[in-house]
This record gives sequence, C-alpha cells and structure tokens, in this order.
Amino acid sequence: MENATHESLEVYFRDIPDPCVEGRCEHLWIEVIIIAICAIITGAESWVEVETFGTLKEEWLKSFLRLPGGIPSHDTFGRIFSALDAEAFQMGFARWVEGVFRVTEGQVVAIDGKTVRRSHAKTLGKAHFG
Repeated sequence: MENATHESLEVYFRDIPDPCVEGRCEHLWIEVIIIAICAIITGAESWVEVETFGTLKEEWLKSFLRLPGGIPSHDTFGRIFSALDAEAFQMGFARWVEGVFRVTEGQVVAIDGKTVRRSHAKTLGKAHFG
C-alpha cells in the first residue's frame, strides 16, 4: 500500500444504492455522505452539528463538491442516512479506513461500534444521531 494513490471518498461509497427519489432530491447523496464524514471527523455529534459544520465550511466544501442545493438541512442528513443501505455503507466505510490508514504489524485499532454510533448515549438521555 506504500504506492497507493489517494482516492476520493466517492470511490469507496459508489456501490451504495442511491436512496434519493429521482426528481425530489436537491442534494447529491454522495455529497451528503462526504459532508457528514468530514463533520464527524471534526467532532460533530448530531445532524444539527453536521449541518452547522457544512454551513461554516461551505466555501471549502465547494472547492471539491458541486453542492447544487447548497448545504443540506439537519433533517435531510437524517433522512438520507436513515434510507441508506447500512451494510453497504459499513463496507464502504471500512474500505475507506483501510485505504487511508495503514496499520503496521503489531498495532491494534479497536473500534466499539456502539460508541462510534453513540447508541450508548441514548441510555443517558443524550441520543445524538438517529
């Protein structure tokens, strides 16, 4: 993987079926995914925070995204992610992580899925995504 080329996030998620109804979506679903991933990496913990990130970083996002409908609302993020094929998204995300991060022999990266999805927070009355 030392000579691997850097590919866009779109490459890793292109196999996910488009959940949008043709003619009814003003946003490109792949761009919604890309904005959400960027926002979550920077610490966003809710769809409102993802929308806020997108609004604050809109000019930067426009440097590599088309954004025909502007920045999606938090409700749009929620609707699109709830309509995505979760298994296909998980596979695409895993391929992206493998492609971006090289774990050397002997290193272990443990990821707790419930913590990542913040489902544990629901029991504390702090439900975020969903």
